[in-house]
Amino acid sequence: MPSASTINKQIRIIALLFTCIFIHACENDVNEVRELGLKKQSIEEGKDIDTYLSSSGKMRAHLTAPVLLRYQSDSGREAEFPKSLHVDFYSDSIKIESQLSARYGLYYEDKRKVFLKDHVVAFNIKGDTLFCKEMYWDQNTEKFYTDKEVTISQRSPQKRFTGLGMKCNQDLTNLTLFKIQPGSFAVVADSLEPGNK
Repeated sequence: MPSASTINKQIRIIALLFTCIFIHACENDVNEVRELGLKKQSIEEGKDIDTYLSSSGKMRAHLTAPVLLRYQSDSGREAEFPKSLHVDFYSDSIKIESQLSARYGLYYEDKRKVFLKDHVVAFNIKGDTLFCKEMYWDQNTEKFYTDKEVTISQRSPQKRFTGLGMKCNQDLTNLTLFKIQPGSFAVVADSLEPGNK
């Protein structure tokens, strides 16, 4: 029969082995811990989107897009239109007063703002047209704005302005153009022509 000191020594060795195994088993890989902390982003996908937007019980816009991706980001809920979008804006009499199209859009749902880029074009029933590479559409104020280069063409009287920055209503009225660039022009009727007196 082994002595008490031998048994104590064996118990200590076994306890030490279990402690080592336990510590090794509890060791966490830093990357695995980081992965646990990351949110798994769920993405909802919709195709052939055809939706109407209303405000105060009145239809304000009709949006169509081939693809819609909805997800939760750090800044809130977002809806992405990666393959273009088109919007018809309606007047109170439910007639189209202006239209907007872009090859890309990102809707910040919590802010009710849409970032548009890549061949952004808007025009109204008077024939006024806006061209720019990127701009925002604020649904709360029903306004467009950008600090990027924008070109505005107006039919009557004939004008074409290019500027760095702009804001206007979504029907292209109350236009303010910032930093007008060279090449802008306006055709003014000659006061000596018959009918212009």
